[in-house]
Amino acid sequence: MRELVRRIDAATPPDRDRAVDALRALAILGVVLGHWLVTALIADTGTVRAASPLQHMPELIPVSWLFQTLAVFFLVGGQVATKSYASARARGTTYGQWLGARTLRLFRPVAAVLVVWTVIAGTLLASGVGTETVHALLKLVLSPLWFLLVFAALTAVTPLVSRLHPLWPLAVVLHVDLIRFGLGGPAWLGWINVAAGWLVPYCLGATWARGGLQSRATGWALLLVGSLATAGLVLWAGYPASMVGVPGSRISNLDPPTLAAVAFGLAQCGAARLVLGPLRRVLRRPAAWAAVALVNLSAMTIFLWHQTAMMAVTAVGLLAGEALPGLHTVPRDSGWVFARLAWLPVFAVALLVCWAAFRKYEEGRPRREKGRIVLENRPTRTSMMRRAL
Repeated sequence: MRELVRRIDAATPPDRDRAVDALRALAILGVVLGHWLVTALIADTGTVRAASPLQHMPELIPVSWLFQTLAVFFLVGGQVATKSYASARARGTTYGQWLGARTLRLFRPVAAVLVVWTVIAGTLLASGVGTETVHALLKLVLSPLWFLLVFAALTAVTPLVSRLHPLWPLAVVLHVDLIRFGLGGPAWLGWINVAAGWLVPYCLGATWARGGLQSRATGWALLLVGSLATAGLVLWAGYPASMVGVPGSRISNLDPPTLAAVAFGLAQCGAARLVLGPLRRVLRRPAAWAAVALVNLSAMTIFLWHQTAMMAVTAVGLLAGEALPGLHTVPRDSGWVFARLAWLPVFAVALLVCWAAFRKYEEGRPRREKGRIVLENRPTRTSMMRRAL
């Protein structure tokens, strides 16, 4: 392990901003832990259905503030894509080549998930499992894919939006919510915010790539303004306090994104800017950087298979013949919370099994060319790290 850590550290380019990778890793792990904590599969009356502890224990709503980290992912995505496109232009790479390489790395692991779950769903239906159960399972697996579709769309328009001021998409979100909630407009207008809402942190990331967001004052401004705006919208404008959807709620802050979710995302972006310095200091330690690097190398695999890992543990638990606390029981009290925390390491082991089986679809097939490892037909910074592994 010590030798692996040394190799990863030695293979990292000296100009690589390790804190950016750390933010991406934290964002992915936040989503994974958030789903594991606020999603329960209940087995009763011969079916399996999804439930949320937030529905029965509103005091747990602050958990959604900690683990709903998508804005940070879009912030980093905008920064990385903008810099990547500028670098590609400088090398003479065409827009089509650049976009093709990025989308291939994004959707190749998705194809593996779709194939596997097509087989699983067909097998379950053929064996007599009810359509309600299959639908609940597929929804848990496939619903996170909306995020990838939005991310791919924003990546595709990077050349157009890389200089767009974040206030423009923020104004779109404001007007859409005003029409929807204030003037009784049609609900379908909210889907405009799926693009506009996540375009706000994405454009902030592009600004960061161009040299903006460098001062701590900017970070503090985003954190304070975003936090105050979120609090005001929740306290006086009727927005829910949870930053994730809660079954039975009239409004979801995430499906589609609301002005409250976007304001909260601004606060998260400000906090991300403020922790860059401490992260850079921590990541000078080779062991800390190795952990971040390993998560980033398999970020898509972790994101795509974490729900499958949880469901696999839940299914195996059914073999016990009775409902196991924190796994199959209704999440309505603190006992469920403590039991679920005890299941998290088991979910992590199951995810490790999924990672071992499917990480190759994210990494692709590296080939050697003139003494270098080349991934996806071109040398990459991470290919150096993969050679170290």
